Amino acid sequence: MRYGGQLRTPLIPTLVIPTLVIEDEPKLAEALREGLEREGYQVTVAATGEEGFFLVETQRFELLILDVMLPGRSGLEILAAMRRRGLHTPVLVLTARDSVDDRVQGLDAGGDDYLVKPFAFSELLARVRALLRRGSQENQKAFHLADLALNAETRQVTRAGQPLDLTAREFELLEYLLRNQGRVVSREMLVRNVWKEPMRQTSLDNVIDVHMGRLRRKLDDRFDAKLIQTIRGVGFVLRHEEA
Repeated sequence: MRYGGQLRTPLIPTLVIPTLVIEDEPKLAEALREGLEREGYQVTVAATGEEGFFLVETQRFELLILDVMLPGRSGLEILAAMRRRGLHTPVLVLTARDSVDDRVQGLDAGGDDYLVKPFAFSELLARVRALLRRGSQENQKAFHLADLALNAETRQVTRAGQPLDLTAREFELLEYLLRNQGRVVSREMLVRNVWKEPMRQTSLDNVIDVHMGRLRRKLDDRFDAKLIQTIRGVGFVLRHEEA
């Protein structure tokens, strides 16, 4: 991990954030502990998958930084077990691998974001801040992106002031994309968080693609700026890119 420079004022000085770091490299684990504690986090470190799994099962954390390759039990196994139990703790996955398949595996297992080793500590902090912001926005009712507006309370959606007529599923899909705007979401994440099916017995990929296609036509076809983008092999992202 590239780590150095003067540390900033803690992210939330008046609020201690219980954080679990599951990492088997001693130097990296200690650097994460020291850096995060100086930023205002309350850090517990686990060096094995079994120890980390036990802590996840028995204690409450508001943030998890999770290595994939661990002795005893892999990070992805821990992550999948958490999500099956209905634990929605934000998880930043650390991996030494940067292939598309590895990133997809982490996202599909329930990871919220991933970071490839080696990384700068400042980037880790930025990703952690983004995860915590998303968690604090769970009760948000109004969303905006460029000329798109969605009100979760009135269930009204407009683009450039024009109302969009969405089905209930299309509305839920768009709301989830807006809550995660700028972030790639996989089909597995949509199955779990929009279709509410944590254990998939049959593939819903075709169903998701059909609904995404219909939403894309209603949202983008009449406008120059296209907001829904497909990331081949990974998933979808809702974002506005300046021309």
